[in-house]
Amino acid sequence: MPKKLIKALTALVFLAALASSPLLAKSYLSAAESQEAKQSDNEVSSAADTLKQMALFSTVLDRVRTEYVDTVADDKLIENALNGMLSALDPHSGYMNKKSFQEMQTQTKGEFGGLGIEVTMENGIVKIISPIDDTPAAKARLEPGDLITHIDTKPVTDYTLSEAVDHMRGTPGTKVALTIRRGGITGKPFDVALIRAVIKVQSVKWEKKGDAAYIRITAFNEQTLKGLTKALADADEKIGSKLVGYVVDLRNNPGGLLDEAISVSSTFLNEGLEVVSTRGRHKEEDQIFKAVGGDKTHGKPIVVLINAGSASASEIVAGALQDHKRAILVGTKSFGKGSVQTVMPVPGGGAMRLTTARYYTPSGRSIQALGIEPDIIAQQAKLEKLAMGPGIHEADLKGALQNEAAKNKDDDQDSSDEGSEEAEAPAPKKKGKDKSGKKDEPPFDYQLARALDLLQGIHMYSVKNGK
Repeated sequence: MPKKLIKALTALVFLAALASSPLLAKSYLSAAESQEAKQSDNEVSSAADTLKQMALFSTVLDRVRTEYVDTVADDKLIENALNGMLSALDPHSGYMNKKSFQEMQTQTKGEFGGLGIEVTMENGIVKIISPIDDTPAAKARLEPGDLITHIDTKPVTDYTLSEAVDHMRGTPGTKVALTIRRGGITGKPFDVALIRAVIKVQSVKWEKKGDAAYIRITAFNEQTLKGLTKALADADEKIGSKLVGYVVDLRNNPGGLLDEAISVSSTFLNEGLEVVSTRGRHKEEDQIFKAVGGDKTHGKPIVVLINAGSASASEIVAGALQDHKRAILVGTKSFGKGSVQTVMPVPGGGAMRLTTARYYTPSGRSIQALGIEPDIIAQQAKLEKLAMGPGIHEADLKGALQNEAAKNKDDDQDSSDEGSEEAEAPAPKKKGKDKSGKKDEPPFDYQLARALDLLQGIHMYSVKNGK
């Protein structure tokens, strides 16, 4: 029996004993005791209401079992009821049967089967948070914000989110057709045929961009910190003392494990700085997570790229680096998933995924539904070179004075070129596939170019000012 209920019953017994002496009762009955007795009555009433609702559920379940037009297994009815209860709370809570729970555990290890997209459900429609690099979804050029309205011609409104995900998963090599609307529910629908594959997520990649290290983090799984540590070591080895800084690309990164987000943030922050805090229903369970290990990037400048596909753990990292003024954020506003899901195993091998807290950045900002605003807004854009003609300069004007330094340089060049043959200019490269069958280069990444220019500008400014 709950302690509060025992205490309330004790108070009621005490009051009954004093019933024959109103004056004595009045002296002992304080306002606090009266309020406590009232609260206990409410708890008893609430418990009785819960029992009535459970009886109602039992009645409905029995009617469905005996009178529904088709026979439905009891475990299926209970599973649907559990999932309905949890998914009605918010888009990220839900029930996982044994199979789904095992697949989720496999996914966090960095290898799973499917199409390679992170999704949520919005108004009964499946919405893409982001495609994962080098997967069927990414190769089909699906984008964050795309709506999936049909799976193999069947409307997704017939499914729960977990059922929709199950239908998109399947045996590698098999086909699945998705109907997509881009630009909202009023967008023009188009069909995409995808072939399922075993998704192996290489969560961290890096490459040298001039004297900068470009680090792409695609997900936060059990391999992320290990991959980031290796990328930083490789960058130190290949670029060395010429390294001007880092571009950390979190675009279209749907998140993942909280521990990995804290570890990644710790790699860029001084030890002891707050990374993120969580606040839930019970204040005693609130937590503050701090950086451990210290900055592994030598204090070099960092530019972080984010967009609408950056969610959850990505927003934790971006928010921490922004609040501590450790990085400049470039791109567009992030997704805004600032809630904590706790996975709780239940009898039968399944689990419930329940939202238990909200994330807050070190400055106390809630990420939920607001996202992270970049310091510099840079929409992805397509650049086109314009033919402007030669134009007119000072040197083209009649009677313009010559630059003496340039004249001396030209004289030296003329003397050194005596007897040399004129060099032939290389032919311009053609677009498309060449004779060897090589494909075009990937599309120009405007946001990345902006980030690299910013990093180079910070470095040049520091050099000029002796920093």
